[in-house]
Amino acid sequence: MAGTECLFCRIARREVKAEIVGETDGLVAFKDINPQAPTHVLLIPTEHLPRLADATEAHTPVLGRLLQFANRLARQYGLEAGYRVVLNNGAQAGQTVFHLHLHLLGGRPMTWPPG
Repeated sequence: MAGTECLFCRIARREVKAEIVGETDGLVAFKDINPQAPTHVLLIPTEHLPRLADATEAHTPVLGRLLQFANRLARQYGLEAGYRVVLNNGAQAGQTVFHLHLHLLGGRPMTWPPG
């Protein structure tokens, strides 16, 4: 799907309503509409990038910023006891919106394997 029509691109541009909980340096975080944990936040780059597999060396800074942003949000949500960061790559891995995004999950014990 082209970036202009992508759901997460539209959320980043504020064309689609979402509960935005943070924003920094080309990144946006918002609550998942189908939470799988008491804290379930999605973090996205504002630039359209369909999957991690599509990332190039040039995307290294934004990928690092995503993880640092997740860490900052985890502290903000009081998840010091533990949290999970998930990035699904492709339909077979469970990716349903093809715009790179991290899931920040916390507020309950996590089990392994995840699924």
